[in-house]
Amino acid sequence: MPSEGRCWETLQALRSSEKGRLCYHRDWLLRGEDVLEECMSLPKLSSYSGWVVDHVLPQTQGNPPPSETSTSSGSTSALGQPSFVPKSPVRSPAFSPASPATPDGTKGKHESQHTESMVLQSSRGIKVEGCIRMYELVHRMKGTEGLRQWQEEQERRVRALSEMASEQLKRFDERKELKHHKEFQDLREVMEKSSREALGHQEKLKAEHRHRAKILNLKLREAEQQRLKQAEQERLRKEEGQVRLRSLYALQEEVLHLSQQLDSSDQHRDLLKGDLSAFQTRGNQLCGLISGIIRATSENGFPTAEDQAVAERALQEMRDLLTNLQQEITRACEEKRRQDKEEAQIKQQESQRQQGPEVPKEAPAPSQGPGGKQNEDLQVKVQDSTMQWYQQLQDASSQCVLAFEGLTSSKDSQARKIKMDLQKAATIPVSQISTIAGSKLKEIFDKIHSLLSGKPVQSGGHSVSVTLNPQGLDFVQYKLAEKFVKQGEEEVASHHEAAFPIAVVASGIWELHPRVGDLILAHLHKKCPYSVPFYPAFKEGMTLEDYQRMLGYQVKDSKVEQQDNFLKRMSGMIRLYAAIIQLRWPYGNRQEVHPHGLNHGWRWLAQILNMEPLSDVTATLLFDFLEVCGNALMKQYQVQFWKMILLIKEDYFPRIEAITSSGQMGSFIRLKQFLEKCLQRKEIPVPKGFLTSSFWRS
Repeated sequence: MPSEGRCWETLQALRSSEKGRLCYHRDWLLRGEDVLEECMSLPKLSSYSGWVVDHVLPQTQGNPPPSETSTSSGSTSALGQPSFVPKSPVRSPAFSPASPATPDGTKGKHESQHTESMVLQSSRGIKVEGCIRMYELVHRMKGTEGLRQWQEEQERRVRALSEMASEQLKRFDERKELKHHKEFQDLREVMEKSSREALGHQEKLKAEHRHRAKILNLKLREAEQQRLKQAEQERLRKEEGQVRLRSLYALQEEVLHLSQQLDSSDQHRDLLKGDLSAFQTRGNQLCGLISGIIRATSENGFPTAEDQAVAERALQEMRDLLTNLQQEITRACEEKRRQDKEEAQIKQQESQRQQGPEVPKEAPAPSQGPGGKQNEDLQVKVQDSTMQWYQQLQDASSQCVLAFEGLTSSKDSQARKIKMDLQKAATIPVSQISTIAGSKLKEIFDKIHSLLSGKPVQSGGHSVSVTLNPQGLDFVQYKLAEKFVKQGEEEVASHHEAAFPIAVVASGIWELHPRVGDLILAHLHKKCPYSVPFYPAFKEGMTLEDYQRMLGYQVKDSKVEQQDNFLKRMSGMIRLYAAIIQLRWPYGNRQEVHPHGLNHGWRWLAQILNMEPLSDVTATLLFDFLEVCGNALMKQYQVQFWKMILLIKEDYFPRIEAITSSGQMGSFIRLKQFLEKCLQRKEIPVPKGFLTSSFWRS
């Protein structure tokens, strides 16, 4: 267009002017002093000029527009001008070769061609186009370089990941292989351990087999030795039996000789006030006892050690009888001589004096009873029948001890364990008896009864039975009786109410197992001879300690226990005995009589009143006995009982008072006040702690 040509001419003229040749930059304020330096520096071609000449101009010169021919020289010259060389490529939207907003493709093409011609005609357009192309190339090169670097980075990462995966795979294979090795090693160790255990078990079985074979051989040898030992013992027993038989014959001969000496003492009958028939009767009984032993041994074989011991005791008693008789005869002769001498002196004095006072005779020691009649029939020794009964019980106790001597003296650990278990099973239930409910008491009774019946009972966490040892029953019966008496000696002595539950269990066991009752009496008589009643006499050759033990005192290291403690123990045992004779086991057979009932209590009371009282002892025992058993005796004997109480008050009290010192009057006063109160009320009170029907329902 003509107008466009003029515009370009105008622009070319302006560009050729001095100001047009100046280089303007929008960022000159930011560049500082470089603006001035650039104005003063020599013009030079842009660094992009060569590239534009090589790449842009050849393309535009191929089809130059007709309007541009005239301006080509000016454009060429403009390329060499430094004012048209750009410093930095800046892309402007006004000089874009193609506009994307062109609606018509033909028009856009035309405008593009026109723009290209304008670029060729303008050095500024050339520079902008060059900058654009350079920018695109740079960015394409940057994109290519970035893509190359990204590809290299990705390849590097892929290689790294591949190497890491390979290493992880190797580690996984190594761990898997290690795991297999470990499992194989563990399996081999388990197999080796099992093999070792099997070998050890096999060796253990072999050792047990050898041990059992050794034990069997030992048992066979022991059995053979036992057989030989039994044969030797049988031979020795026969020899000892023959020796004992000869000894029995010698004892019988000596007893018969002593009996003849007793019979020959009749010539001194006139010197003795008493009757000699008691000595002769007892002598005949002892002779008959030894003769019976000899007859029994001739029927059963050889005599035992018990038979010999009984015969020796009979001989000793015969010697004591003869010694006592001789002492009586000696005292009677001395008394006779003294009386003859006194009579001679009296006659001599009477001859010297025509009248003189009579010499009064000494009054007898026994005090006067009711009506002024003297009771001279009291004795110190117990009746023969009672003494014989006492001796039989002691013999039975000794035989029981000999029966289980093998169990107590055994050194075998198994036998010792059985002995301890049986002793605990027998004594622990008795220790548990107290003023408890009747149901608990029945459990204790059933346990003791089962043990004595041969049934297994639980003791110490395991089962115990008397059938574990042939001597077990004898041992249990002896220890059980001993424990009952010990409970009276200790528990009842401290707590008087405990006498009744202990006594009712002892009475029930006595009724079902009579031997236990006999052993209870034997232990009671041995520890408390006053329960017989029996006052042991001091014998010639006996030490004082032995005599004190016979009286019931405890002697330890030559020290005798205090009198208060002695009376307390005796009181506890008498209270237990008084409770036993009046109580029966409520679940037993009521049709049978009491194995040791109130008739024995009446006998004890009568016999102790027929004997001379002992200081402090008799009053204590009478009070304890009557306080526990008086109510039962009153109901049983009624009038006869009250007669005996009156006899105690009127006749026996003076005797006790006569021998009791002022420091020992406590027990006598207590007995006296108790009986006086009972006589006033005409009733003996029920003892404290007596078992009632409500006790058994609890």
